[in-house]
Amino acid sequence: MTDEELAKDLGPLAALTIGIGTMIGAGIFVLPGAAVLQAGPLAAAAFVLGGVIALLTAASASELGTAMPKSGGAYYYINHALGPLFGSVAGWGNWMGLAFASAFYMTGFGQYVVTFLSVPSLVIGPVVISGVKLVALAGGLLFVFINYVGAKETGKLQNAIVLILLAILAVFTVFGLLNADLAKLRPFIPPDKGVSPLLPVTGLIFVSYLGFVQITSVAEEIKDPGKNLPRAVLGSVIIVTAVYALVLVTVLAAVDNSVVAGNETAVVDVARILIGPVGAAAMLFGGLLATASSANASILASSRINFAMGRDRIVSENLNEIHPRFGTPYRSIAITGGFILVFILLADVGTLANAGSVLHLIIYGLLNVSLIVMRIADPDDYQPDYTVPLYPFTPILGAITSFALIAFFADTIVLLAVGFVVFAMLWYAVYARGKATKQGILGKYVLQRSEEMPAAAVSATTSVQPDGGFRVMVPLANPQSERDLVTLGGSVAKANNGTLVGVHIVQVPDQTALESARTEYDFAEADELLEQARLDADELDVDIETHTVLSHRSFEEVFDAAETYNADLVVMGWGPDSHGAPGRAESAIEEMTNTLPYDVLVLKDRGFDPSEVLVPTAGGPDSDLSASIALVLKEFYDANVTLLHVADDVDKGEAFLSKWAEERGLSDATLAVESGDVEMAIESHAQDKSLLVIGATERGLLSRLVRGTLVLDVVDDVECSVLLAERTRKRSLRERLFG
Repeated sequence: MTDEELAKDLGPLAALTIGIGTMIGAGIFVLPGAAVLQAGPLAAAAFVLGGVIALLTAASASELGTAMPKSGGAYYYINHALGPLFGSVAGWGNWMGLAFASAFYMTGFGQYVVTFLSVPSLVIGPVVISGVKLVALAGGLLFVFINYVGAKETGKLQNAIVLILLAILAVFTVFGLLNADLAKLRPFIPPDKGVSPLLPVTGLIFVSYLGFVQITSVAEEIKDPGKNLPRAVLGSVIIVTAVYALVLVTVLAAVDNSVVAGNETAVVDVARILIGPVGAAAMLFGGLLATASSANASILASSRINFAMGRDRIVSENLNEIHPRFGTPYRSIAITGGFILVFILLADVGTLANAGSVLHLIIYGLLNVSLIVMRIADPDDYQPDYTVPLYPFTPILGAITSFALIAFFADTIVLLAVGFVVFAMLWYAVYARGKATKQGILGKYVLQRSEEMPAAAVSATTSVQPDGGFRVMVPLANPQSERDLVTLGGSVAKANNGTLVGVHIVQVPDQTALESARTEYDFAEADELLEQARLDADELDVDIETHTVLSHRSFEEVFDAAETYNADLVVMGWGPDSHGAPGRAESAIEEMTNTLPYDVLVLKDRGFDPSEVLVPTAGGPDSDLSASIALVLKEFYDANVTLLHVADDVDKGEAFLSKWAEERGLSDATLAVESGDVEMAIESHAQDKSLLVIGATERGLLSRLVRGTLVLDVVDDVECSVLLAERTRKRSLRERLFG
């Protein structure tokens, strides 16, 4: 079997075209009229300022892209660095931001169409749908359909569109320069408004700079990405900013500002004045191309965002189902198309542009923060080929400018942004947290240094950790048994693509306040124990987070910690007092009052050696857990597994054990069936074994306390290590008391 790799067939020009193609067009064809109406010639400075803000984020995206060439772009970086809570904000923001932008592009498309084609309004009762919106709806349906059926060669078509647009704008600029009169640019700053319109207009036109991050989504396909990816990302922003500024300055210097201000198709009218009907037709054609290609690129990009979100379980993976005929993620495209059509109906072109801008500004701010987190945490696999210049000032300035610009939008747009962030966080808390499995670098960094971090930071980080990933908690107290517990727990975590959680509980006398103990106690021993656990986990190549917990209790705190850190399995050592209830991992009080919400393994360690494993079974949930542990030991340590069943009827016992083993993936294990005394049979077969894995007794609490248990006798009598397995289950109070 060979590894599959993506061919690196995108050269620097092709990568640059992707960036330019996602940005050039709709902004300069649709927004100059609204921008000049608010700010006059100062609108040109707003386009430059928007480019500068985009350039700061482009630098961060370039570094992250060379370090993590993954599908999903900005969403992936934020989810990976900051965790799924912020990943939910970024994913939904990117998805809806692209939907708003597509609706804006389609509305701009409608404005251009109605300049040469009379489209009557549609009246449905009290609702009036203008001709512009009708064309926008039709165009939106067309491009959703194109993406739905998966039209081929759209990439080559996009490249051709970019070259045509650049050629049209270049000719237009030349004619503008030939007719330029710099006096028409004065006063550059409106005397009645000053520079106050600069930032609001920058927010309005920022939709023109969406898309440069899309280059990072194809980083794996770019030749020499360490050089060519940042050149493409940064170069596309610089080129587009220069084109936008030059075109707008040319327009304002060539004609009176009144021709442009408030004109929805200003560049067409300016081209008619400068070049004549041919120029107007060319700019009209360019406007149609620009708005259409931008909308198509946005719809195409949204499916990649949905794929990445579904992969991380932020949204349902069913959203990414591939059409059996067209080979496209049809559900994702259809839902995105529905949002686009609704947005076209409900909002005007300015609101659509502002909504698309504000959601992407949130993402760009978080992307810059993500870079800072990756630099501080410095994980081993973070090896960027390109690094941001003037770090940390560049990403800090990028984050500040992105977030600060939001404040200069209209109040309704700011409320939209706040409401959206709240929605995305609630979505994570209610839906995604229980399904998401990926823990962010920031969460790992804080939790691995929980003893050094403020308690509030640790608590907040813990409270938003995903519940969907498999988590194995190992309480650590004895350096002599630490390695065996970490090895066992880490193997189970790795088998389930999960996380190991190492917890050291420091018991504080009742007379001492916990907050006081936090500042006065010497935690050197705890630090050393947890550091060794981290080293052992690294050897296993399994993720680990570590915690030191101060408590007035010792053993009882283990159960609270397991629930606090969302453990699915607890792997612990066998205590001298049998934990209060012989053969159980619970104290007597816990047994009577609670049902543990996690599985438990208790290791009686006489030297951890998983080479020869014995698993007695009579069926039941605890034996199922024993079987799953045996599978892990077989996978990671090539363990020889023997299954033992004691039955009065040997023939029936053999049939039961054979079926039981096959259903649990242990059909190649050695099967042993005996009759007679259960305990003697286990002790006999355990003589040449290195590890006995046995389910905790099913007898009730009172029965076990009065009469003793099979498990305790076996633990004392065999010479090998013993692993007790108890599966979480719901039982009534009567069942807990009497079995």
